[in-house]
Amino acid sequence: MLFYSTRNKENKKTVSQAIVQGLAEDGGLFVPEYFPQIDWKSLDKNLNYSQFASTILADYFVGDVLESQLANICQNAFNFPLPLVKLNDNTFIMELFQGPTLSFKDFGARFLAECMSRLSKDRKTIIIVATSGDTGSAVASAFHNKPNVNVIVMFPTGQISARQEQQITCWGDNILALSVNGTFDDCQKIVKQSFNEEWWKQQAHLSSANSINIARLLPQLTYYAYVSWQYYLEHGTDVGFVIPTGNVGNSTAAYWAKAMGFPIREICLATNANRVISDYIASGKFEPKSSIATIANAMDVGNPSNFERLLHLHGSEHGKFTQNVNSISVSDKIIRQTIQEVKQKHNYIVCPHTATGYYARQQLSDKPWIIAATAAPSKFETVIEPIINEKLTVAPQLAELLNKATHKVTVNPVMSEVQQAYANNNK
Repeated sequence: MLFYSTRNKENKKTVSQAIVQGLAEDGGLFVPEYFPQIDWKSLDKNLNYSQFASTILADYFVGDVLESQLANICQNAFNFPLPLVKLNDNTFIMELFQGPTLSFKDFGARFLAECMSRLSKDRKTIIIVATSGDTGSAVASAFHNKPNVNVIVMFPTGQISARQEQQITCWGDNILALSVNGTFDDCQKIVKQSFNEEWWKQQAHLSSANSINIARLLPQLTYYAYVSWQYYLEHGTDVGFVIPTGNVGNSTAAYWAKAMGFPIREICLATNANRVISDYIASGKFEPKSSIATIANAMDVGNPSNFERLLHLHGSEHGKFTQNVNSISVSDKIIRQTIQEVKQKHNYIVCPHTATGYYARQQLSDKPWIIAATAAPSKFETVIEPIINEKLTVAPQLAELLNKATHKVTVNPVMSEVQQAYANNNK
Protein backbone atom coordinates (compact mmCIF):
# COMPACT_ATOMS: atom_id res chain seq x y z
CA MET A 1 0.00 0.00 0.00
CA LEU A 2 1.32 3.41 -0.99
CA PHE A 3 -0.04 6.89 -0.30
CA TYR A 4 -0.07 9.71 -2.81
CA SER A 5 -0.59 13.47 -2.72
CA THR A 6 -4.06 14.86 -3.39
CA ARG A 7 -2.33 17.15 -5.90
CA ASN A 8 -0.16 14.60 -7.71
CA LYS A 9 -0.94 10.88 -8.01
CA GLU A 10 2.65 10.20 -9.08
CA ASN A 11 4.01 11.48 -5.75
CA LYS A 12 3.84 8.20 -3.81
CA LYS A 13 5.16 7.28 -0.36
CA THR A 14 5.00 4.36 2.04
CA VAL A 15 2.87 4.96 5.12
CA SER A 16 5.96 5.58 7.28
CA GLN A 17 7.36 8.05 4.76
CA ALA A 18 4.01 9.84 4.67
CA ILE A 19 3.85 9.96 8.48
CA VAL A 20 7.38 11.34 8.83
CA GLN A 21 6.87 13.89 6.07
CA GLY A 22 3.42 15.07 7.19
CA LEU A 23 2.65 17.30 4.21
CA ALA A 24 3.46 16.34 0.62
CA GLU A 25 6.16 18.35 -1.18
CA ASP A 26 3.57 19.94 -3.45
CA GLY A 27 1.44 21.09 -0.51
CA GLY A 28 -1.08 18.30 -0.96
CA LEU A 29 -2.26 15.81 1.64
CA PHE A 30 -1.46 12.11 1.55
CA VAL A 31 -4.32 9.71 0.80
CA PRO A 32 -4.25 5.91 0.32
CA GLU A 33 -4.02 4.44 -3.19
CA TYR A 34 -7.24 2.58 -2.44
CA PHE A 35 -9.46 1.68 0.49
CA PRO A 36 -9.16 -1.99 1.46
CA GLN A 37 -12.56 -3.67 1.63
CA ILE A 38 -13.03 -5.30 5.02
CA ASP A 39 -15.26 -8.36 5.39
CA TRP A 40 -16.46 -7.11 8.76
CA LYS A 41 -19.19 -9.76 9.05
CA SER A 42 -16.51 -12.44 9.36
CA LEU A 43 -14.45 -10.63 12.01
CA ASP A 44 -14.08 -12.30 15.41
CA LYS A 45 -16.79 -10.78 17.60
CA ASN A 46 -14.50 -11.07 20.64
CA LEU A 47 -11.87 -8.65 19.30
CA ASN A 48 -11.24 -5.79 21.70
CA TYR A 49 -10.89 -2.28 20.28
CA SER A 50 -7.11 -2.22 19.85
CA GLN A 51 -7.15 -5.68 18.25
CA PHE A 52 -9.93 -4.60 15.91
CA ALA A 53 -8.00 -1.43 15.00
CA SER A 54 -4.77 -3.27 14.15
CA THR A 55 -6.75 -5.82 12.13
CA ILE A 56 -8.50 -3.29 9.89
CA LEU A 57 -5.43 -1.03 9.54
CA ALA A 58 -3.15 -3.93 8.59
CA ASP A 59 -3.54 -3.45 4.82
CA TYR A 60 -2.28 0.15 5.08
CA PHE A 61 0.96 -1.08 6.70
CA VAL A 62 1.74 -4.12 4.53
CA GLY A 63 5.43 -4.10 3.61
CA ASP A 64 6.14 -1.06 5.79
CA VAL A 65 8.84 -0.85 8.48
CA LEU A 66 6.06 -0.47 11.08
CA GLU A 67 4.07 -3.50 9.90
CA SER A 68 5.30 -5.88 12.61
CA GLN A 69 4.76 -3.24 15.32
CA LEU A 70 1.20 -2.22 14.40
CA ALA A 71 -0.53 -4.39 17.01
CA ASN A 72 1.71 -2.98 19.75
CA ILE A 73 1.20 0.58 18.49
CA CYS A 74 -2.58 0.16 18.71
CA GLN A 75 -2.37 -1.53 22.11
CA ASN A 76 -0.34 1.37 23.54
CA ALA A 77 -2.38 4.10 21.85
CA PHE A 78 -5.91 2.84 22.51
CA ASN A 79 -5.81 1.97 26.20
CA PHE A 80 -8.96 3.82 27.28
CA PRO A 81 -12.68 3.04 26.89
CA LEU A 82 -15.04 3.96 24.02
CA PRO A 83 -18.58 4.02 25.49
CA LEU A 84 -21.77 4.26 23.44
CA VAL A 85 -24.52 5.98 25.45
CA LYS A 86 -28.18 5.54 24.48
CA LEU A 87 -30.30 8.72 24.68
CA ASN A 88 -33.36 7.13 23.06
CA ASP A 89 -34.16 4.36 20.58
CA ASN A 90 -32.64 6.18 17.60
CA THR A 91 -30.09 8.55 19.13
CA PHE A 92 -26.78 7.50 20.67
CA ILE A 93 -23.68 9.30 21.90
CA MET A 94 -20.24 7.91 21.08
CA GLU A 95 -18.01 9.21 23.88
CA LEU A 96 -14.67 9.85 22.22
CA PHE A 97 -13.38 11.83 25.23
CA GLN A 98 -12.30 9.14 27.69
CA GLY A 99 -8.57 9.46 26.91
CA PRO A 100 -5.89 11.28 28.94
CA THR A 101 -6.75 14.79 27.68
CA LEU A 102 -10.52 14.26 27.39
CA SER A 103 -11.04 14.75 23.65
CA PHE A 104 -11.27 12.60 20.51
CA LYS A 105 -7.85 13.95 19.54
CA ASP A 106 -6.27 11.45 21.97
CA PHE A 107 -6.92 8.60 19.49
CA GLY A 108 -4.98 10.23 16.66
CA ALA A 109 -2.29 11.93 18.75
CA ARG A 110 -1.35 8.81 20.70
CA PHE A 111 -1.24 6.66 17.56
CA LEU A 112 0.92 9.26 15.82
CA ALA A 113 3.28 9.52 18.80
CA GLU A 114 3.72 5.74 18.92
CA CYS A 115 4.55 5.70 15.20
CA MET A 116 6.75 8.79 15.23
CA SER A 117 8.81 7.76 18.26
CA ARG A 118 9.65 4.49 16.52
CA LEU A 119 10.54 6.32 13.31
CA SER A 120 12.73 8.90 15.11
CA LYS A 121 15.15 6.53 16.83
CA ASP A 122 18.09 7.55 14.65
CA ARG A 123 17.38 11.25 14.11
CA LYS A 124 15.81 14.25 15.78
CA THR A 125 12.30 15.32 14.77
CA ILE A 126 10.45 18.58 15.33
CA ILE A 127 6.67 18.33 15.45
CA ILE A 128 4.92 21.64 14.79
CA VAL A 129 1.18 21.84 15.36
CA ALA A 130 -1.59 24.46 15.34
CA THR A 131 -4.55 24.04 17.68
CA SER A 132 -7.94 25.64 18.13
CA GLY A 133 -8.31 23.87 21.45
CA ASP A 134 -8.03 20.12 21.86
CA THR A 135 -5.34 19.03 19.38
CA GLY A 136 -2.58 20.81 21.27
CA SER A 137 -3.21 19.15 24.62
CA ALA A 138 -3.58 15.71 23.04
CA VAL A 139 -0.32 16.10 21.08
CA ALA A 140 1.56 17.52 24.07
CA SER A 141 0.41 14.66 26.29
CA ALA A 142 1.15 11.99 23.68
CA PHE A 143 4.65 13.26 22.83
CA HIS A 144 5.79 14.42 26.28
CA ASN A 145 9.29 13.07 26.94
CA LYS A 146 9.34 10.96 23.79
CA PRO A 147 13.05 10.69 22.89
CA ASN A 148 14.42 12.58 19.86
CA VAL A 149 11.17 14.52 19.38
CA ASN A 150 10.60 18.22 20.14
CA VAL A 151 7.08 19.62 19.87
CA ILE A 152 5.84 23.17 19.16
CA VAL A 153 2.16 23.77 19.94
CA MET A 154 0.71 27.06 18.71
CA PHE A 155 -2.68 28.29 19.90
CA PRO A 156 -4.52 31.63 19.38
CA THR A 157 -4.19 33.87 22.44
CA GLY A 158 -7.46 34.24 24.36
CA GLN A 159 -9.44 32.05 21.97
CA ILE A 160 -9.35 28.74 23.83
CA SER A 161 -10.74 27.92 27.26
CA ALA A 162 -8.57 28.35 30.36
CA ARG A 163 -8.62 24.61 30.97
CA GLN A 164 -7.66 23.87 27.37
CA GLU A 165 -4.73 26.28 27.71
CA GLN A 166 -3.69 24.68 31.00
CA GLN A 167 -3.61 21.28 29.31
CA ILE A 168 -1.35 22.63 26.55
CA THR A 169 1.05 24.63 28.70
CA CYS A 170 1.57 22.28 31.67
CA TRP A 171 4.22 20.01 30.15
CA GLY A 172 7.55 21.79 29.58
CA ASP A 173 10.56 19.59 28.75
CA ASN A 174 10.33 18.78 25.01
CA ILE A 175 6.99 20.62 24.61
CA LEU A 176 7.09 24.33 23.65
CA ALA A 177 3.70 26.07 24.00
CA LEU A 178 3.33 29.25 21.93
CA SER A 179 0.47 31.66 22.56
CA VAL A 180 0.00 33.40 19.19
CA ASN A 181 -1.51 36.89 18.89
CA GLY A 182 -3.87 35.89 16.07
CA THR A 183 -6.39 33.27 14.96
CA PHE A 184 -6.20 29.52 14.53
CA ASP A 185 -5.88 30.09 10.79
CA ASP A 186 -2.79 32.25 11.46
CA CYS A 187 -1.29 29.37 13.43
CA GLN A 188 -2.14 26.85 10.73
CA LYS A 189 -0.61 29.09 8.07
CA ILE A 190 2.71 29.13 9.94
CA VAL A 191 2.65 25.32 10.19
CA LYS A 192 2.25 25.01 6.42
CA GLN A 193 4.90 27.69 5.71
CA SER A 194 7.40 25.94 7.99
CA PHE A 195 7.76 23.04 5.58
CA ASN A 196 9.21 25.38 2.96
CA GLU A 197 11.65 27.14 5.31
CA GLU A 198 15.32 26.19 5.08
CA TRP A 199 15.85 27.31 8.69
CA TRP A 200 13.74 24.45 10.04
CA LYS A 201 15.48 21.91 7.84
CA GLN A 202 18.78 22.94 9.41
CA GLN A 203 17.45 22.28 12.93
CA ALA A 204 16.03 18.76 12.51
CA HIS A 205 13.52 16.81 10.48
CA LEU A 206 10.20 18.69 10.48
CA SER A 207 6.81 17.02 10.65
CA SER A 208 3.29 17.88 11.77
CA ALA A 209 0.82 16.40 14.23
CA ASN A 210 -2.15 18.27 12.79
CA SER A 211 -4.76 16.24 10.98
CA ILE A 212 -2.87 16.87 7.75
CA ASN A 213 -0.75 13.92 8.99
CA ILE A 214 -2.02 10.58 7.73
CA ALA A 215 -1.30 9.00 11.14
CA ARG A 216 -4.06 11.15 12.63
CA LEU A 217 -6.76 10.01 10.19
CA LEU A 218 -6.00 6.29 10.08
CA PRO A 219 -6.65 5.76 13.82
CA GLN A 220 -9.72 8.00 13.66
CA LEU A 221 -11.39 5.87 11.02
CA THR A 222 -11.12 2.89 13.39
CA TYR A 223 -13.70 4.15 15.90
CA TYR A 224 -16.31 4.80 13.21
CA ALA A 225 -15.61 1.33 11.83
CA TYR A 226 -15.68 -0.31 15.26
CA VAL A 227 -18.84 1.36 16.56
CA SER A 228 -20.76 0.83 13.30
CA TRP A 229 -19.70 -2.85 13.41
CA GLN A 230 -20.76 -3.21 17.03
CA TYR A 231 -24.05 -1.42 16.31
CA TYR A 232 -24.78 -3.77 13.40
CA LEU A 233 -23.99 -6.84 15.51
CA GLU A 234 -26.56 -5.73 18.09
CA HIS A 235 -29.25 -4.15 15.89
CA GLY A 236 -28.78 -5.75 12.46
CA THR A 237 -28.83 -2.45 10.58
CA ASP A 238 -26.57 0.31 9.29
CA VAL A 239 -26.28 3.51 11.34
CA GLY A 240 -25.69 7.17 10.54
CA PHE A 241 -23.12 9.43 12.19
CA VAL A 242 -23.42 13.11 13.09
CA ILE A 243 -19.96 14.62 13.48
CA PRO A 244 -19.10 18.05 14.90
CA THR A 245 -16.35 19.31 12.63
CA GLY A 246 -13.95 22.20 12.17
CA ASN A 247 -10.81 21.16 10.31
CA VAL A 248 -12.70 18.22 8.71
CA GLY A 249 -10.15 15.54 9.68
CA ASN A 250 -12.46 13.63 12.02
CA SER A 251 -15.33 13.64 9.53
CA THR A 252 -13.07 12.66 6.61
CA ALA A 253 -11.99 9.64 8.67
CA ALA A 254 -15.65 8.60 8.94
CA TYR A 255 -16.00 8.75 5.16
CA TRP A 256 -12.87 6.61 4.85
CA ALA A 257 -14.40 4.00 7.18
CA LYS A 258 -17.52 4.05 5.01
CA ALA A 259 -15.36 3.67 1.90
CA MET A 260 -13.87 0.51 3.47
CA GLY A 261 -17.34 -1.01 3.50
CA PHE A 262 -18.33 -0.65 7.14
CA PRO A 263 -22.10 -0.44 7.84
CA ILE A 264 -22.36 3.37 7.87
CA ARG A 265 -25.63 4.53 6.30
CA GLU A 266 -24.85 8.23 5.96
CA ILE A 267 -22.84 11.03 7.57
CA CYS A 268 -23.87 14.55 8.56
CA LEU A 269 -21.38 17.27 9.49
CA ALA A 270 -22.30 19.74 12.21
CA THR A 271 -20.45 23.06 12.24
CA ASN A 272 -20.65 26.21 14.31
CA ALA A 273 -20.95 29.70 12.75
CA ASN A 274 -17.91 28.91 10.57
CA ARG A 275 -19.99 27.59 7.68
CA VAL A 276 -17.52 27.28 4.81
CA ILE A 277 -18.65 23.66 4.18
CA SER A 278 -22.36 24.54 4.19
CA ASP A 279 -21.60 27.42 1.83
CA TYR A 280 -19.73 25.10 -0.54
CA ILE A 281 -22.65 22.67 -0.59
CA ALA A 282 -25.03 25.54 -1.36
CA SER A 283 -22.89 27.33 -3.96
CA GLY A 284 -20.35 24.87 -5.35
CA LYS A 285 -17.56 27.33 -4.52
CA PHE A 286 -15.03 26.68 -1.78
CA GLU A 287 -14.28 30.10 -0.32
CA PRO A 288 -12.10 30.09 2.82
CA LYS A 289 -12.85 32.90 5.23
CA SER A 290 -11.37 34.33 8.39
CA SER A 291 -12.45 32.16 11.31
CA ILE A 292 -15.25 33.38 13.58
CA ALA A 293 -14.82 33.00 17.34
CA THR A 294 -17.59 30.91 18.93
CA ILE A 295 -18.25 29.05 22.19
CA ALA A 296 -17.51 25.80 20.29
CA ASN A 297 -13.98 27.09 19.85
CA ALA A 298 -12.23 23.89 18.75
CA MET A 299 -14.31 24.15 15.56
CA ASP A 300 -13.42 27.77 14.82
CA VAL A 301 -11.83 27.09 11.44
CA GLY A 302 -12.38 29.24 8.36
CA ASN A 303 -10.09 27.29 6.02
CA PRO A 304 -10.32 23.57 6.92
CA SER A 305 -7.20 21.83 5.64
CA ASN A 306 -8.80 18.39 5.34
CA PHE A 307 -11.48 19.69 3.00
CA GLU A 308 -8.98 18.86 0.25
CA ARG A 309 -9.09 15.18 1.26
CA LEU A 310 -12.89 15.17 1.45
CA LEU A 311 -13.14 16.79 -1.97
CA HIS A 312 -10.59 14.33 -3.38
CA LEU A 313 -12.62 11.39 -2.06
CA HIS A 314 -15.79 12.49 -3.82
CA GLY A 315 -14.17 13.91 -6.96
CA SER A 316 -14.42 17.46 -8.15
CA GLU A 317 -18.05 17.07 -9.21
CA HIS A 318 -20.18 19.23 -6.91
CA GLY A 319 -23.27 17.05 -7.41
CA LYS A 320 -21.53 13.90 -6.17
CA PHE A 321 -20.19 15.79 -3.16
CA THR A 322 -23.64 17.07 -2.17
CA GLN A 323 -25.12 13.57 -2.58
CA ASN A 324 -22.74 12.28 0.08
CA VAL A 325 -22.02 15.25 2.34
CA ASN A 326 -24.63 17.06 4.41
CA SER A 327 -23.73 19.97 6.69
CA ILE A 328 -25.73 21.87 9.29
CA SER A 329 -24.45 25.13 10.81
CA VAL A 330 -25.36 25.96 14.43
CA SER A 331 -25.23 29.40 16.11
CA ASP A 332 -23.94 30.11 19.62
CA LYS A 333 -27.49 30.88 20.73
CA ILE A 334 -28.71 27.46 19.60
CA ILE A 335 -25.65 25.75 21.11
CA ARG A 336 -26.56 27.22 24.51
CA GLN A 337 -30.21 26.21 24.12
CA THR A 338 -29.17 22.70 23.08
CA ILE A 339 -26.88 22.19 26.09
CA GLN A 340 -29.83 23.09 28.32
CA GLU A 341 -32.26 20.90 26.35
CA VAL A 342 -30.06 17.79 26.47
CA LYS A 343 -29.62 18.19 30.23
CA GLN A 344 -33.34 18.61 30.84
CA LYS A 345 -34.51 15.90 28.44
CA HIS A 346 -31.85 13.24 28.97
CA ASN A 347 -30.02 14.28 32.17
CA TYR A 348 -26.86 14.20 30.07
CA ILE A 349 -24.31 16.99 29.69
CA VAL A 350 -22.70 17.80 26.35
CA CYS A 351 -19.82 20.12 25.50
CA PRO A 352 -20.53 23.00 23.07
CA HIS A 353 -19.12 21.01 20.13
CA THR A 354 -21.19 17.92 20.85
CA ALA A 355 -24.21 20.23 21.22
CA THR A 356 -23.88 21.17 17.55
CA GLY A 357 -24.08 17.47 16.74
CA TYR A 358 -27.18 16.96 18.88
CA TYR A 359 -28.94 19.92 17.29
CA ALA A 360 -28.06 18.67 13.80
CA ARG A 361 -29.36 15.21 14.66
CA GLN A 362 -32.73 16.77 15.62
CA GLN A 363 -33.03 18.07 12.04
CA LEU A 364 -32.50 14.61 10.54
CA SER A 365 -34.57 11.46 9.91
CA ASP A 366 -36.00 9.05 12.49
CA LYS A 367 -33.44 6.45 11.44
CA PRO A 368 -30.76 5.59 14.05
CA TRP A 369 -27.96 8.14 14.46
CA ILE A 370 -24.79 8.18 16.54
CA ILE A 371 -23.47 11.59 17.59
CA ALA A 372 -19.70 11.85 17.95
CA ALA A 373 -19.09 13.47 21.35
CA THR A 374 -15.74 15.11 20.78
CA ALA A 375 -14.76 16.53 24.19
CA ALA A 376 -15.58 16.20 27.88
CA PRO A 377 -17.92 18.90 29.24
CA SER A 378 -15.61 19.63 32.18
CA LYS A 379 -13.11 21.29 29.80
CA PHE A 380 -15.71 24.01 29.15
CA GLU A 381 -17.04 24.78 32.60
CA THR A 382 -17.18 28.55 32.02
CA VAL A 383 -19.64 28.00 29.16
CA ILE A 384 -21.68 25.09 30.51
CA GLU A 385 -22.07 25.76 34.25
CA PRO A 386 -24.04 29.02 33.83
CA ILE A 387 -26.33 27.32 31.29
CA ILE A 388 -27.25 24.28 33.39
CA ASN A 389 -26.77 26.05 36.74
CA GLU A 390 -24.71 23.16 38.02
CA LYS A 391 -21.09 22.58 38.96
CA LEU A 392 -19.38 20.11 36.65
CA THR A 393 -17.46 17.15 37.97
CA VAL A 394 -13.81 17.34 36.96
CA ALA A 395 -12.48 14.09 35.51
CA PRO A 396 -9.45 12.68 37.38
CA GLN A 397 -7.10 13.01 34.39
CA LEU A 398 -8.03 16.70 34.03
CA ALA A 399 -7.72 17.39 37.76
CA GLU A 400 -4.15 16.07 37.65
CA LEU A 401 -3.19 18.43 34.81
CA LEU A 402 -4.87 21.46 36.40
CA ASN A 403 -2.46 21.24 39.34
CA LYS A 404 0.69 21.43 37.21
CA ALA A 405 2.80 24.56 36.64
CA THR A 406 2.55 26.14 33.18
CA HIS A 407 5.13 27.26 30.62
CA LYS A 408 4.30 29.36 27.53
CA VAL A 409 5.83 31.99 25.25
CA THR A 410 3.71 34.68 23.57
CA VAL A 411 4.55 35.53 19.93
CA ASN A 412 3.04 37.36 16.99
CA PRO A 413 1.99 35.27 13.95
CA VAL A 414 5.39 35.83 12.33
CA MET A 415 7.71 32.99 11.31
CA SER A 416 10.85 34.67 12.67
CA GLU A 417 9.31 34.99 16.15
CA VAL A 418 8.32 31.32 16.17
CA GLN A 419 11.84 30.35 15.11
CA GLN A 420 13.39 32.57 17.81
CA ALA A 421 11.14 31.05 20.48
CA TYR A 422 12.19 27.56 19.43
CA ALA A 423 15.88 28.53 19.35
CA ASN A 424 15.67 30.07 22.84
CA ASN A 425 13.93 26.96 24.17
CA ASN A 426 16.59 24.64 22.83
CA LYS A 427 19.80 26.45 23.73
